[in-house]
Amino acid sequence: MDNKKLMIIDGSSLLHRAFYALPLLSTKDGIYTNGVYGFLTMLYRIRDEYNPEYICVAFDKKGPTFIHKEYEEYKGTRQSTPTELAQQFPIIRQVLKAMNIVTLEMSEYEADDIAGTLARIGEENGMETILVTGDKDYFQLARDNVKVLLTRKGITELEIFDRDKIVIEYGIEPKQLIDLKGLMGDNSDNIPGVPGIGEKTGLKLIREFGNIEDVYKNIDKISGKKLKENLIENENIAYLSRKLGEIITNVPLDIEIEDLRVKTENWDELIPLYDEYEFKSLMDRIPDSLKSKEEVHREFKYEVLKSEDFKRVVDLIREKGKFAFKFLVDGLSLMEEEIIAIGIKIEESPIYYIDLSDGYDEFIEGFKSIFEDESIEKIGYQLKSDIIMLFRLGIKIKKYVYDAMIAQYLINPSQNDYSINKLSEEYLSYYGIDEETILGKGKKQKSFMDIDIEQRIHYIAFILETVYGLEPIMMDKIEEFNMEELYYEVELPLIEVLAYMEFIGFKIDREELNRLGKEYEEEIDTLTNDIHELAGMEFNINSPKQIGEVLFEKLELPVIKKTKTGYSTNVEVLEKLIDQHPIISKILRYRQIVKLKSTYIDGLVKLINPKTSRVHSSFNQTITTTGRISSTEPNLQNIPVRTEDGRKIRKAFISAKPEYRLVDADYSQIELRVLAHISKDIKMIEAFIHNQDIHQKTASEVFHLPMDEVTPILRNNAKAVNFGIVYGISDYGLSRDLNISRKDAKEYIDNYLANYEGVKNFMENIIEEGKQSGYVETLLHRRRYIPELKAKNYNVRSFGERVALNTPIQGSAADIIKVAMVRVYNELKKRKLKSRLILQVHDELIIETYDGEENEIIELLKDIMEDSIKLDVPLKVDIEIGDSWYETH
Repeated sequence: MDNKKLMIIDGSSLLHRAFYALPLLSTKDGIYTNGVYGFLTMLYRIRDEYNPEYICVAFDKKGPTFIHKEYEEYKGTRQSTPTELAQQFPIIRQVLKAMNIVTLEMSEYEADDIAGTLARIGEENGMETILVTGDKDYFQLARDNVKVLLTRKGITELEIFDRDKIVIEYGIEPKQLIDLKGLMGDNSDNIPGVPGIGEKTGLKLIREFGNIEDVYKNIDKISGKKLKENLIENENIAYLSRKLGEIITNVPLDIEIEDLRVKTENWDELIPLYDEYEFKSLMDRIPDSLKSKEEVHREFKYEVLKSEDFKRVVDLIREKGKFAFKFLVDGLSLMEEEIIAIGIKIEESPIYYIDLSDGYDEFIEGFKSIFEDESIEKIGYQLKSDIIMLFRLGIKIKKYVYDAMIAQYLINPSQNDYSINKLSEEYLSYYGIDEETILGKGKKQKSFMDIDIEQRIHYIAFILETVYGLEPIMMDKIEEFNMEELYYEVELPLIEVLAYMEFIGFKIDREELNRLGKEYEEEIDTLTNDIHELAGMEFNINSPKQIGEVLFEKLELPVIKKTKTGYSTNVEVLEKLIDQHPIISKILRYRQIVKLKSTYIDGLVKLINPKTSRVHSSFNQTITTTGRISSTEPNLQNIPVRTEDGRKIRKAFISAKPEYRLVDADYSQIELRVLAHISKDIKMIEAFIHNQDIHQKTASEVFHLPMDEVTPILRNNAKAVNFGIVYGISDYGLSRDLNISRKDAKEYIDNYLANYEGVKNFMENIIEEGKQSGYVETLLHRRRYIPELKAKNYNVRSFGERVALNTPIQGSAADIIKVAMVRVYNELKKRKLKSRLILQVHDELIIETYDGEENEIIELLKDIMEDSIKLDVPLKVDIEIGDSWYETH
């Protein structure tokens, strides 16, 4: 058995880890599966990486262990398992059984005791043992041939610990960690330990004396009166805590190591389970021999076109009146991608493949008229990227009628994966070839130019065949969900708008960025010197661990919060200490400036396109569940606006002077106006109709004051309530935001709801509607499914209620700005104006406006945006003009 690997998985630990790391996923039947899915993802990953010959999963069994007999309070502080997690334990056991993986659990013993015993047996048999867990208690089991694979962050990061690594990290042997726990205890397991002894003091004692017995033998040598008193008074507690923290390694297991040998999965049982629990991505694990021929050997007829063939295909397209297309490109930057080829598919035709690597002129001459013909329908997948390529070729697409990704986004906005593979599996039950499969990933990733033409054609053929197969199925769903207007009038035309915005980009003043960067650098240097002087020592200000040691050990500031790794130094903690020492405000400022510089100065400089001197952000249409557009590289939605430092960054976003200026149109309080319309609240509607200050009006109602007696502070408090209600804020959240007592916060909210009865009724009704139907809708019938509303766990259910309240409001606001974007873009084209829509952020649109067109653009924006949807209250738009984004605010 020499050198054989035994892998022991702490099943309870991993399922908990996966459950809390992933969103609350559920099947169409409402069965929660996020924990199981995350567990299996980790299991496959570690099994592939370590390739053990023997494997098992240990679980905790319900009921008291033998330790409870010694100490009833053991783990007494642990909260009960949420129902959504508890129901997944039987599922994971069922799946593991079908995988032919042995699971072990025993009355009176915990999973770690079973794992510890197996690790000892494995070591005695000369095996290399790997313990997989999220629990650092397992470190005490580490030996030369026993390693701990610890889950670090969610389900994505794993770190291996052997004896040497633990000795380096803690300065003691793994088995001495048991003595350490005896001294310091463990809050998570309600193990008491000796009061006043934390990890630092405990380690110092164990390093000096070796174990608890020798600590007490040398009690007179220990300095510190309080420490010595605590040790003497709690000697029995120390020994009890050590016993509670020790993992048992002699559990009477009724199993032989050979019983744990890795076996082939029982696919007859496993495939139906993966299907039942909708683990589509795990279906890739099914051996090819068990897939149908259609799934594995799906073949596509194709023809490689030469220029002399173009007229024949164009004539066929005109005859059929419809075609699908997809570009094949290489490269990382949007404006620098090399267009390699295009695939075209007409119903019942083979795939037509056109090589574009040698030039585009003949293709443009042959096919431009087809793309610009309004009588010919175009369909595809992820059309935004293809439309950008058409823009680069000088082709303006007309009459595209279907995008598989966008259609699926409307059908299921919570879906994590909209890949063509995922869609083909879900709707057509066959598996295609994706980019990662043929190109690889990481350092070994190839380009499309590195693979043979057959693979390129097969990849593009799979996409186009799938698009034709998906269209009728998805469009039936769109119709069934009453989303035709949302699809055809908003989301579909928006694809071209976003493609154009990406293609045009936003001009950046590199000199301004450099000037700001230098300004921030100088302040960072000054802050660094000030912080080191106030600390009385040099240390790494970017290290939370070192900051914690300086603040709470050297400067002896009061400890607000501790974490498993030491002292918490997050923003909330530091803000509570701001009056305790001048170093705190310096550290807060340092962090703010460092983040601004690294993210928005250094980051932006790297993203300036050398050819255009502009940044070409990617606008994402299918990321958010509310329907809002997001952006990446750079994320223009996240540029800070609440601080002057953040706003300064907008100075670098400029118009293409001297021909252009920027016109910025921003919806005023759009979400509150939507709330007024949806809730039909009379007082709120009247306030907006009479153009009253809604926050002043709310303060007047909530605090029972005449409008002219409302102070700025009361108005600000009312503003927090107004926007808080939109997001389902609690009295706790409001008290924290306003720095008032929870009692006062609750009174604010109660008074608000008493005065705005329509809002109160809406809040109650929308939650009930969501529970009944399983989803809520926006004004344009955009759906968001909320299985959390039926959860038994209070926190999960509360989250669902906040989502139910917020989605119709924020989602409708997102719909409104999208309608405005489409109409503004179309009107600019219709009038043949040189001004162009270049950015949408939250509730604002920015037009790079050509000299002389300013007045027309201002009027156009105001007319379209304020009339984009009919509400019971008027929509209002604020418009500013300037040479930079900063000047428009």
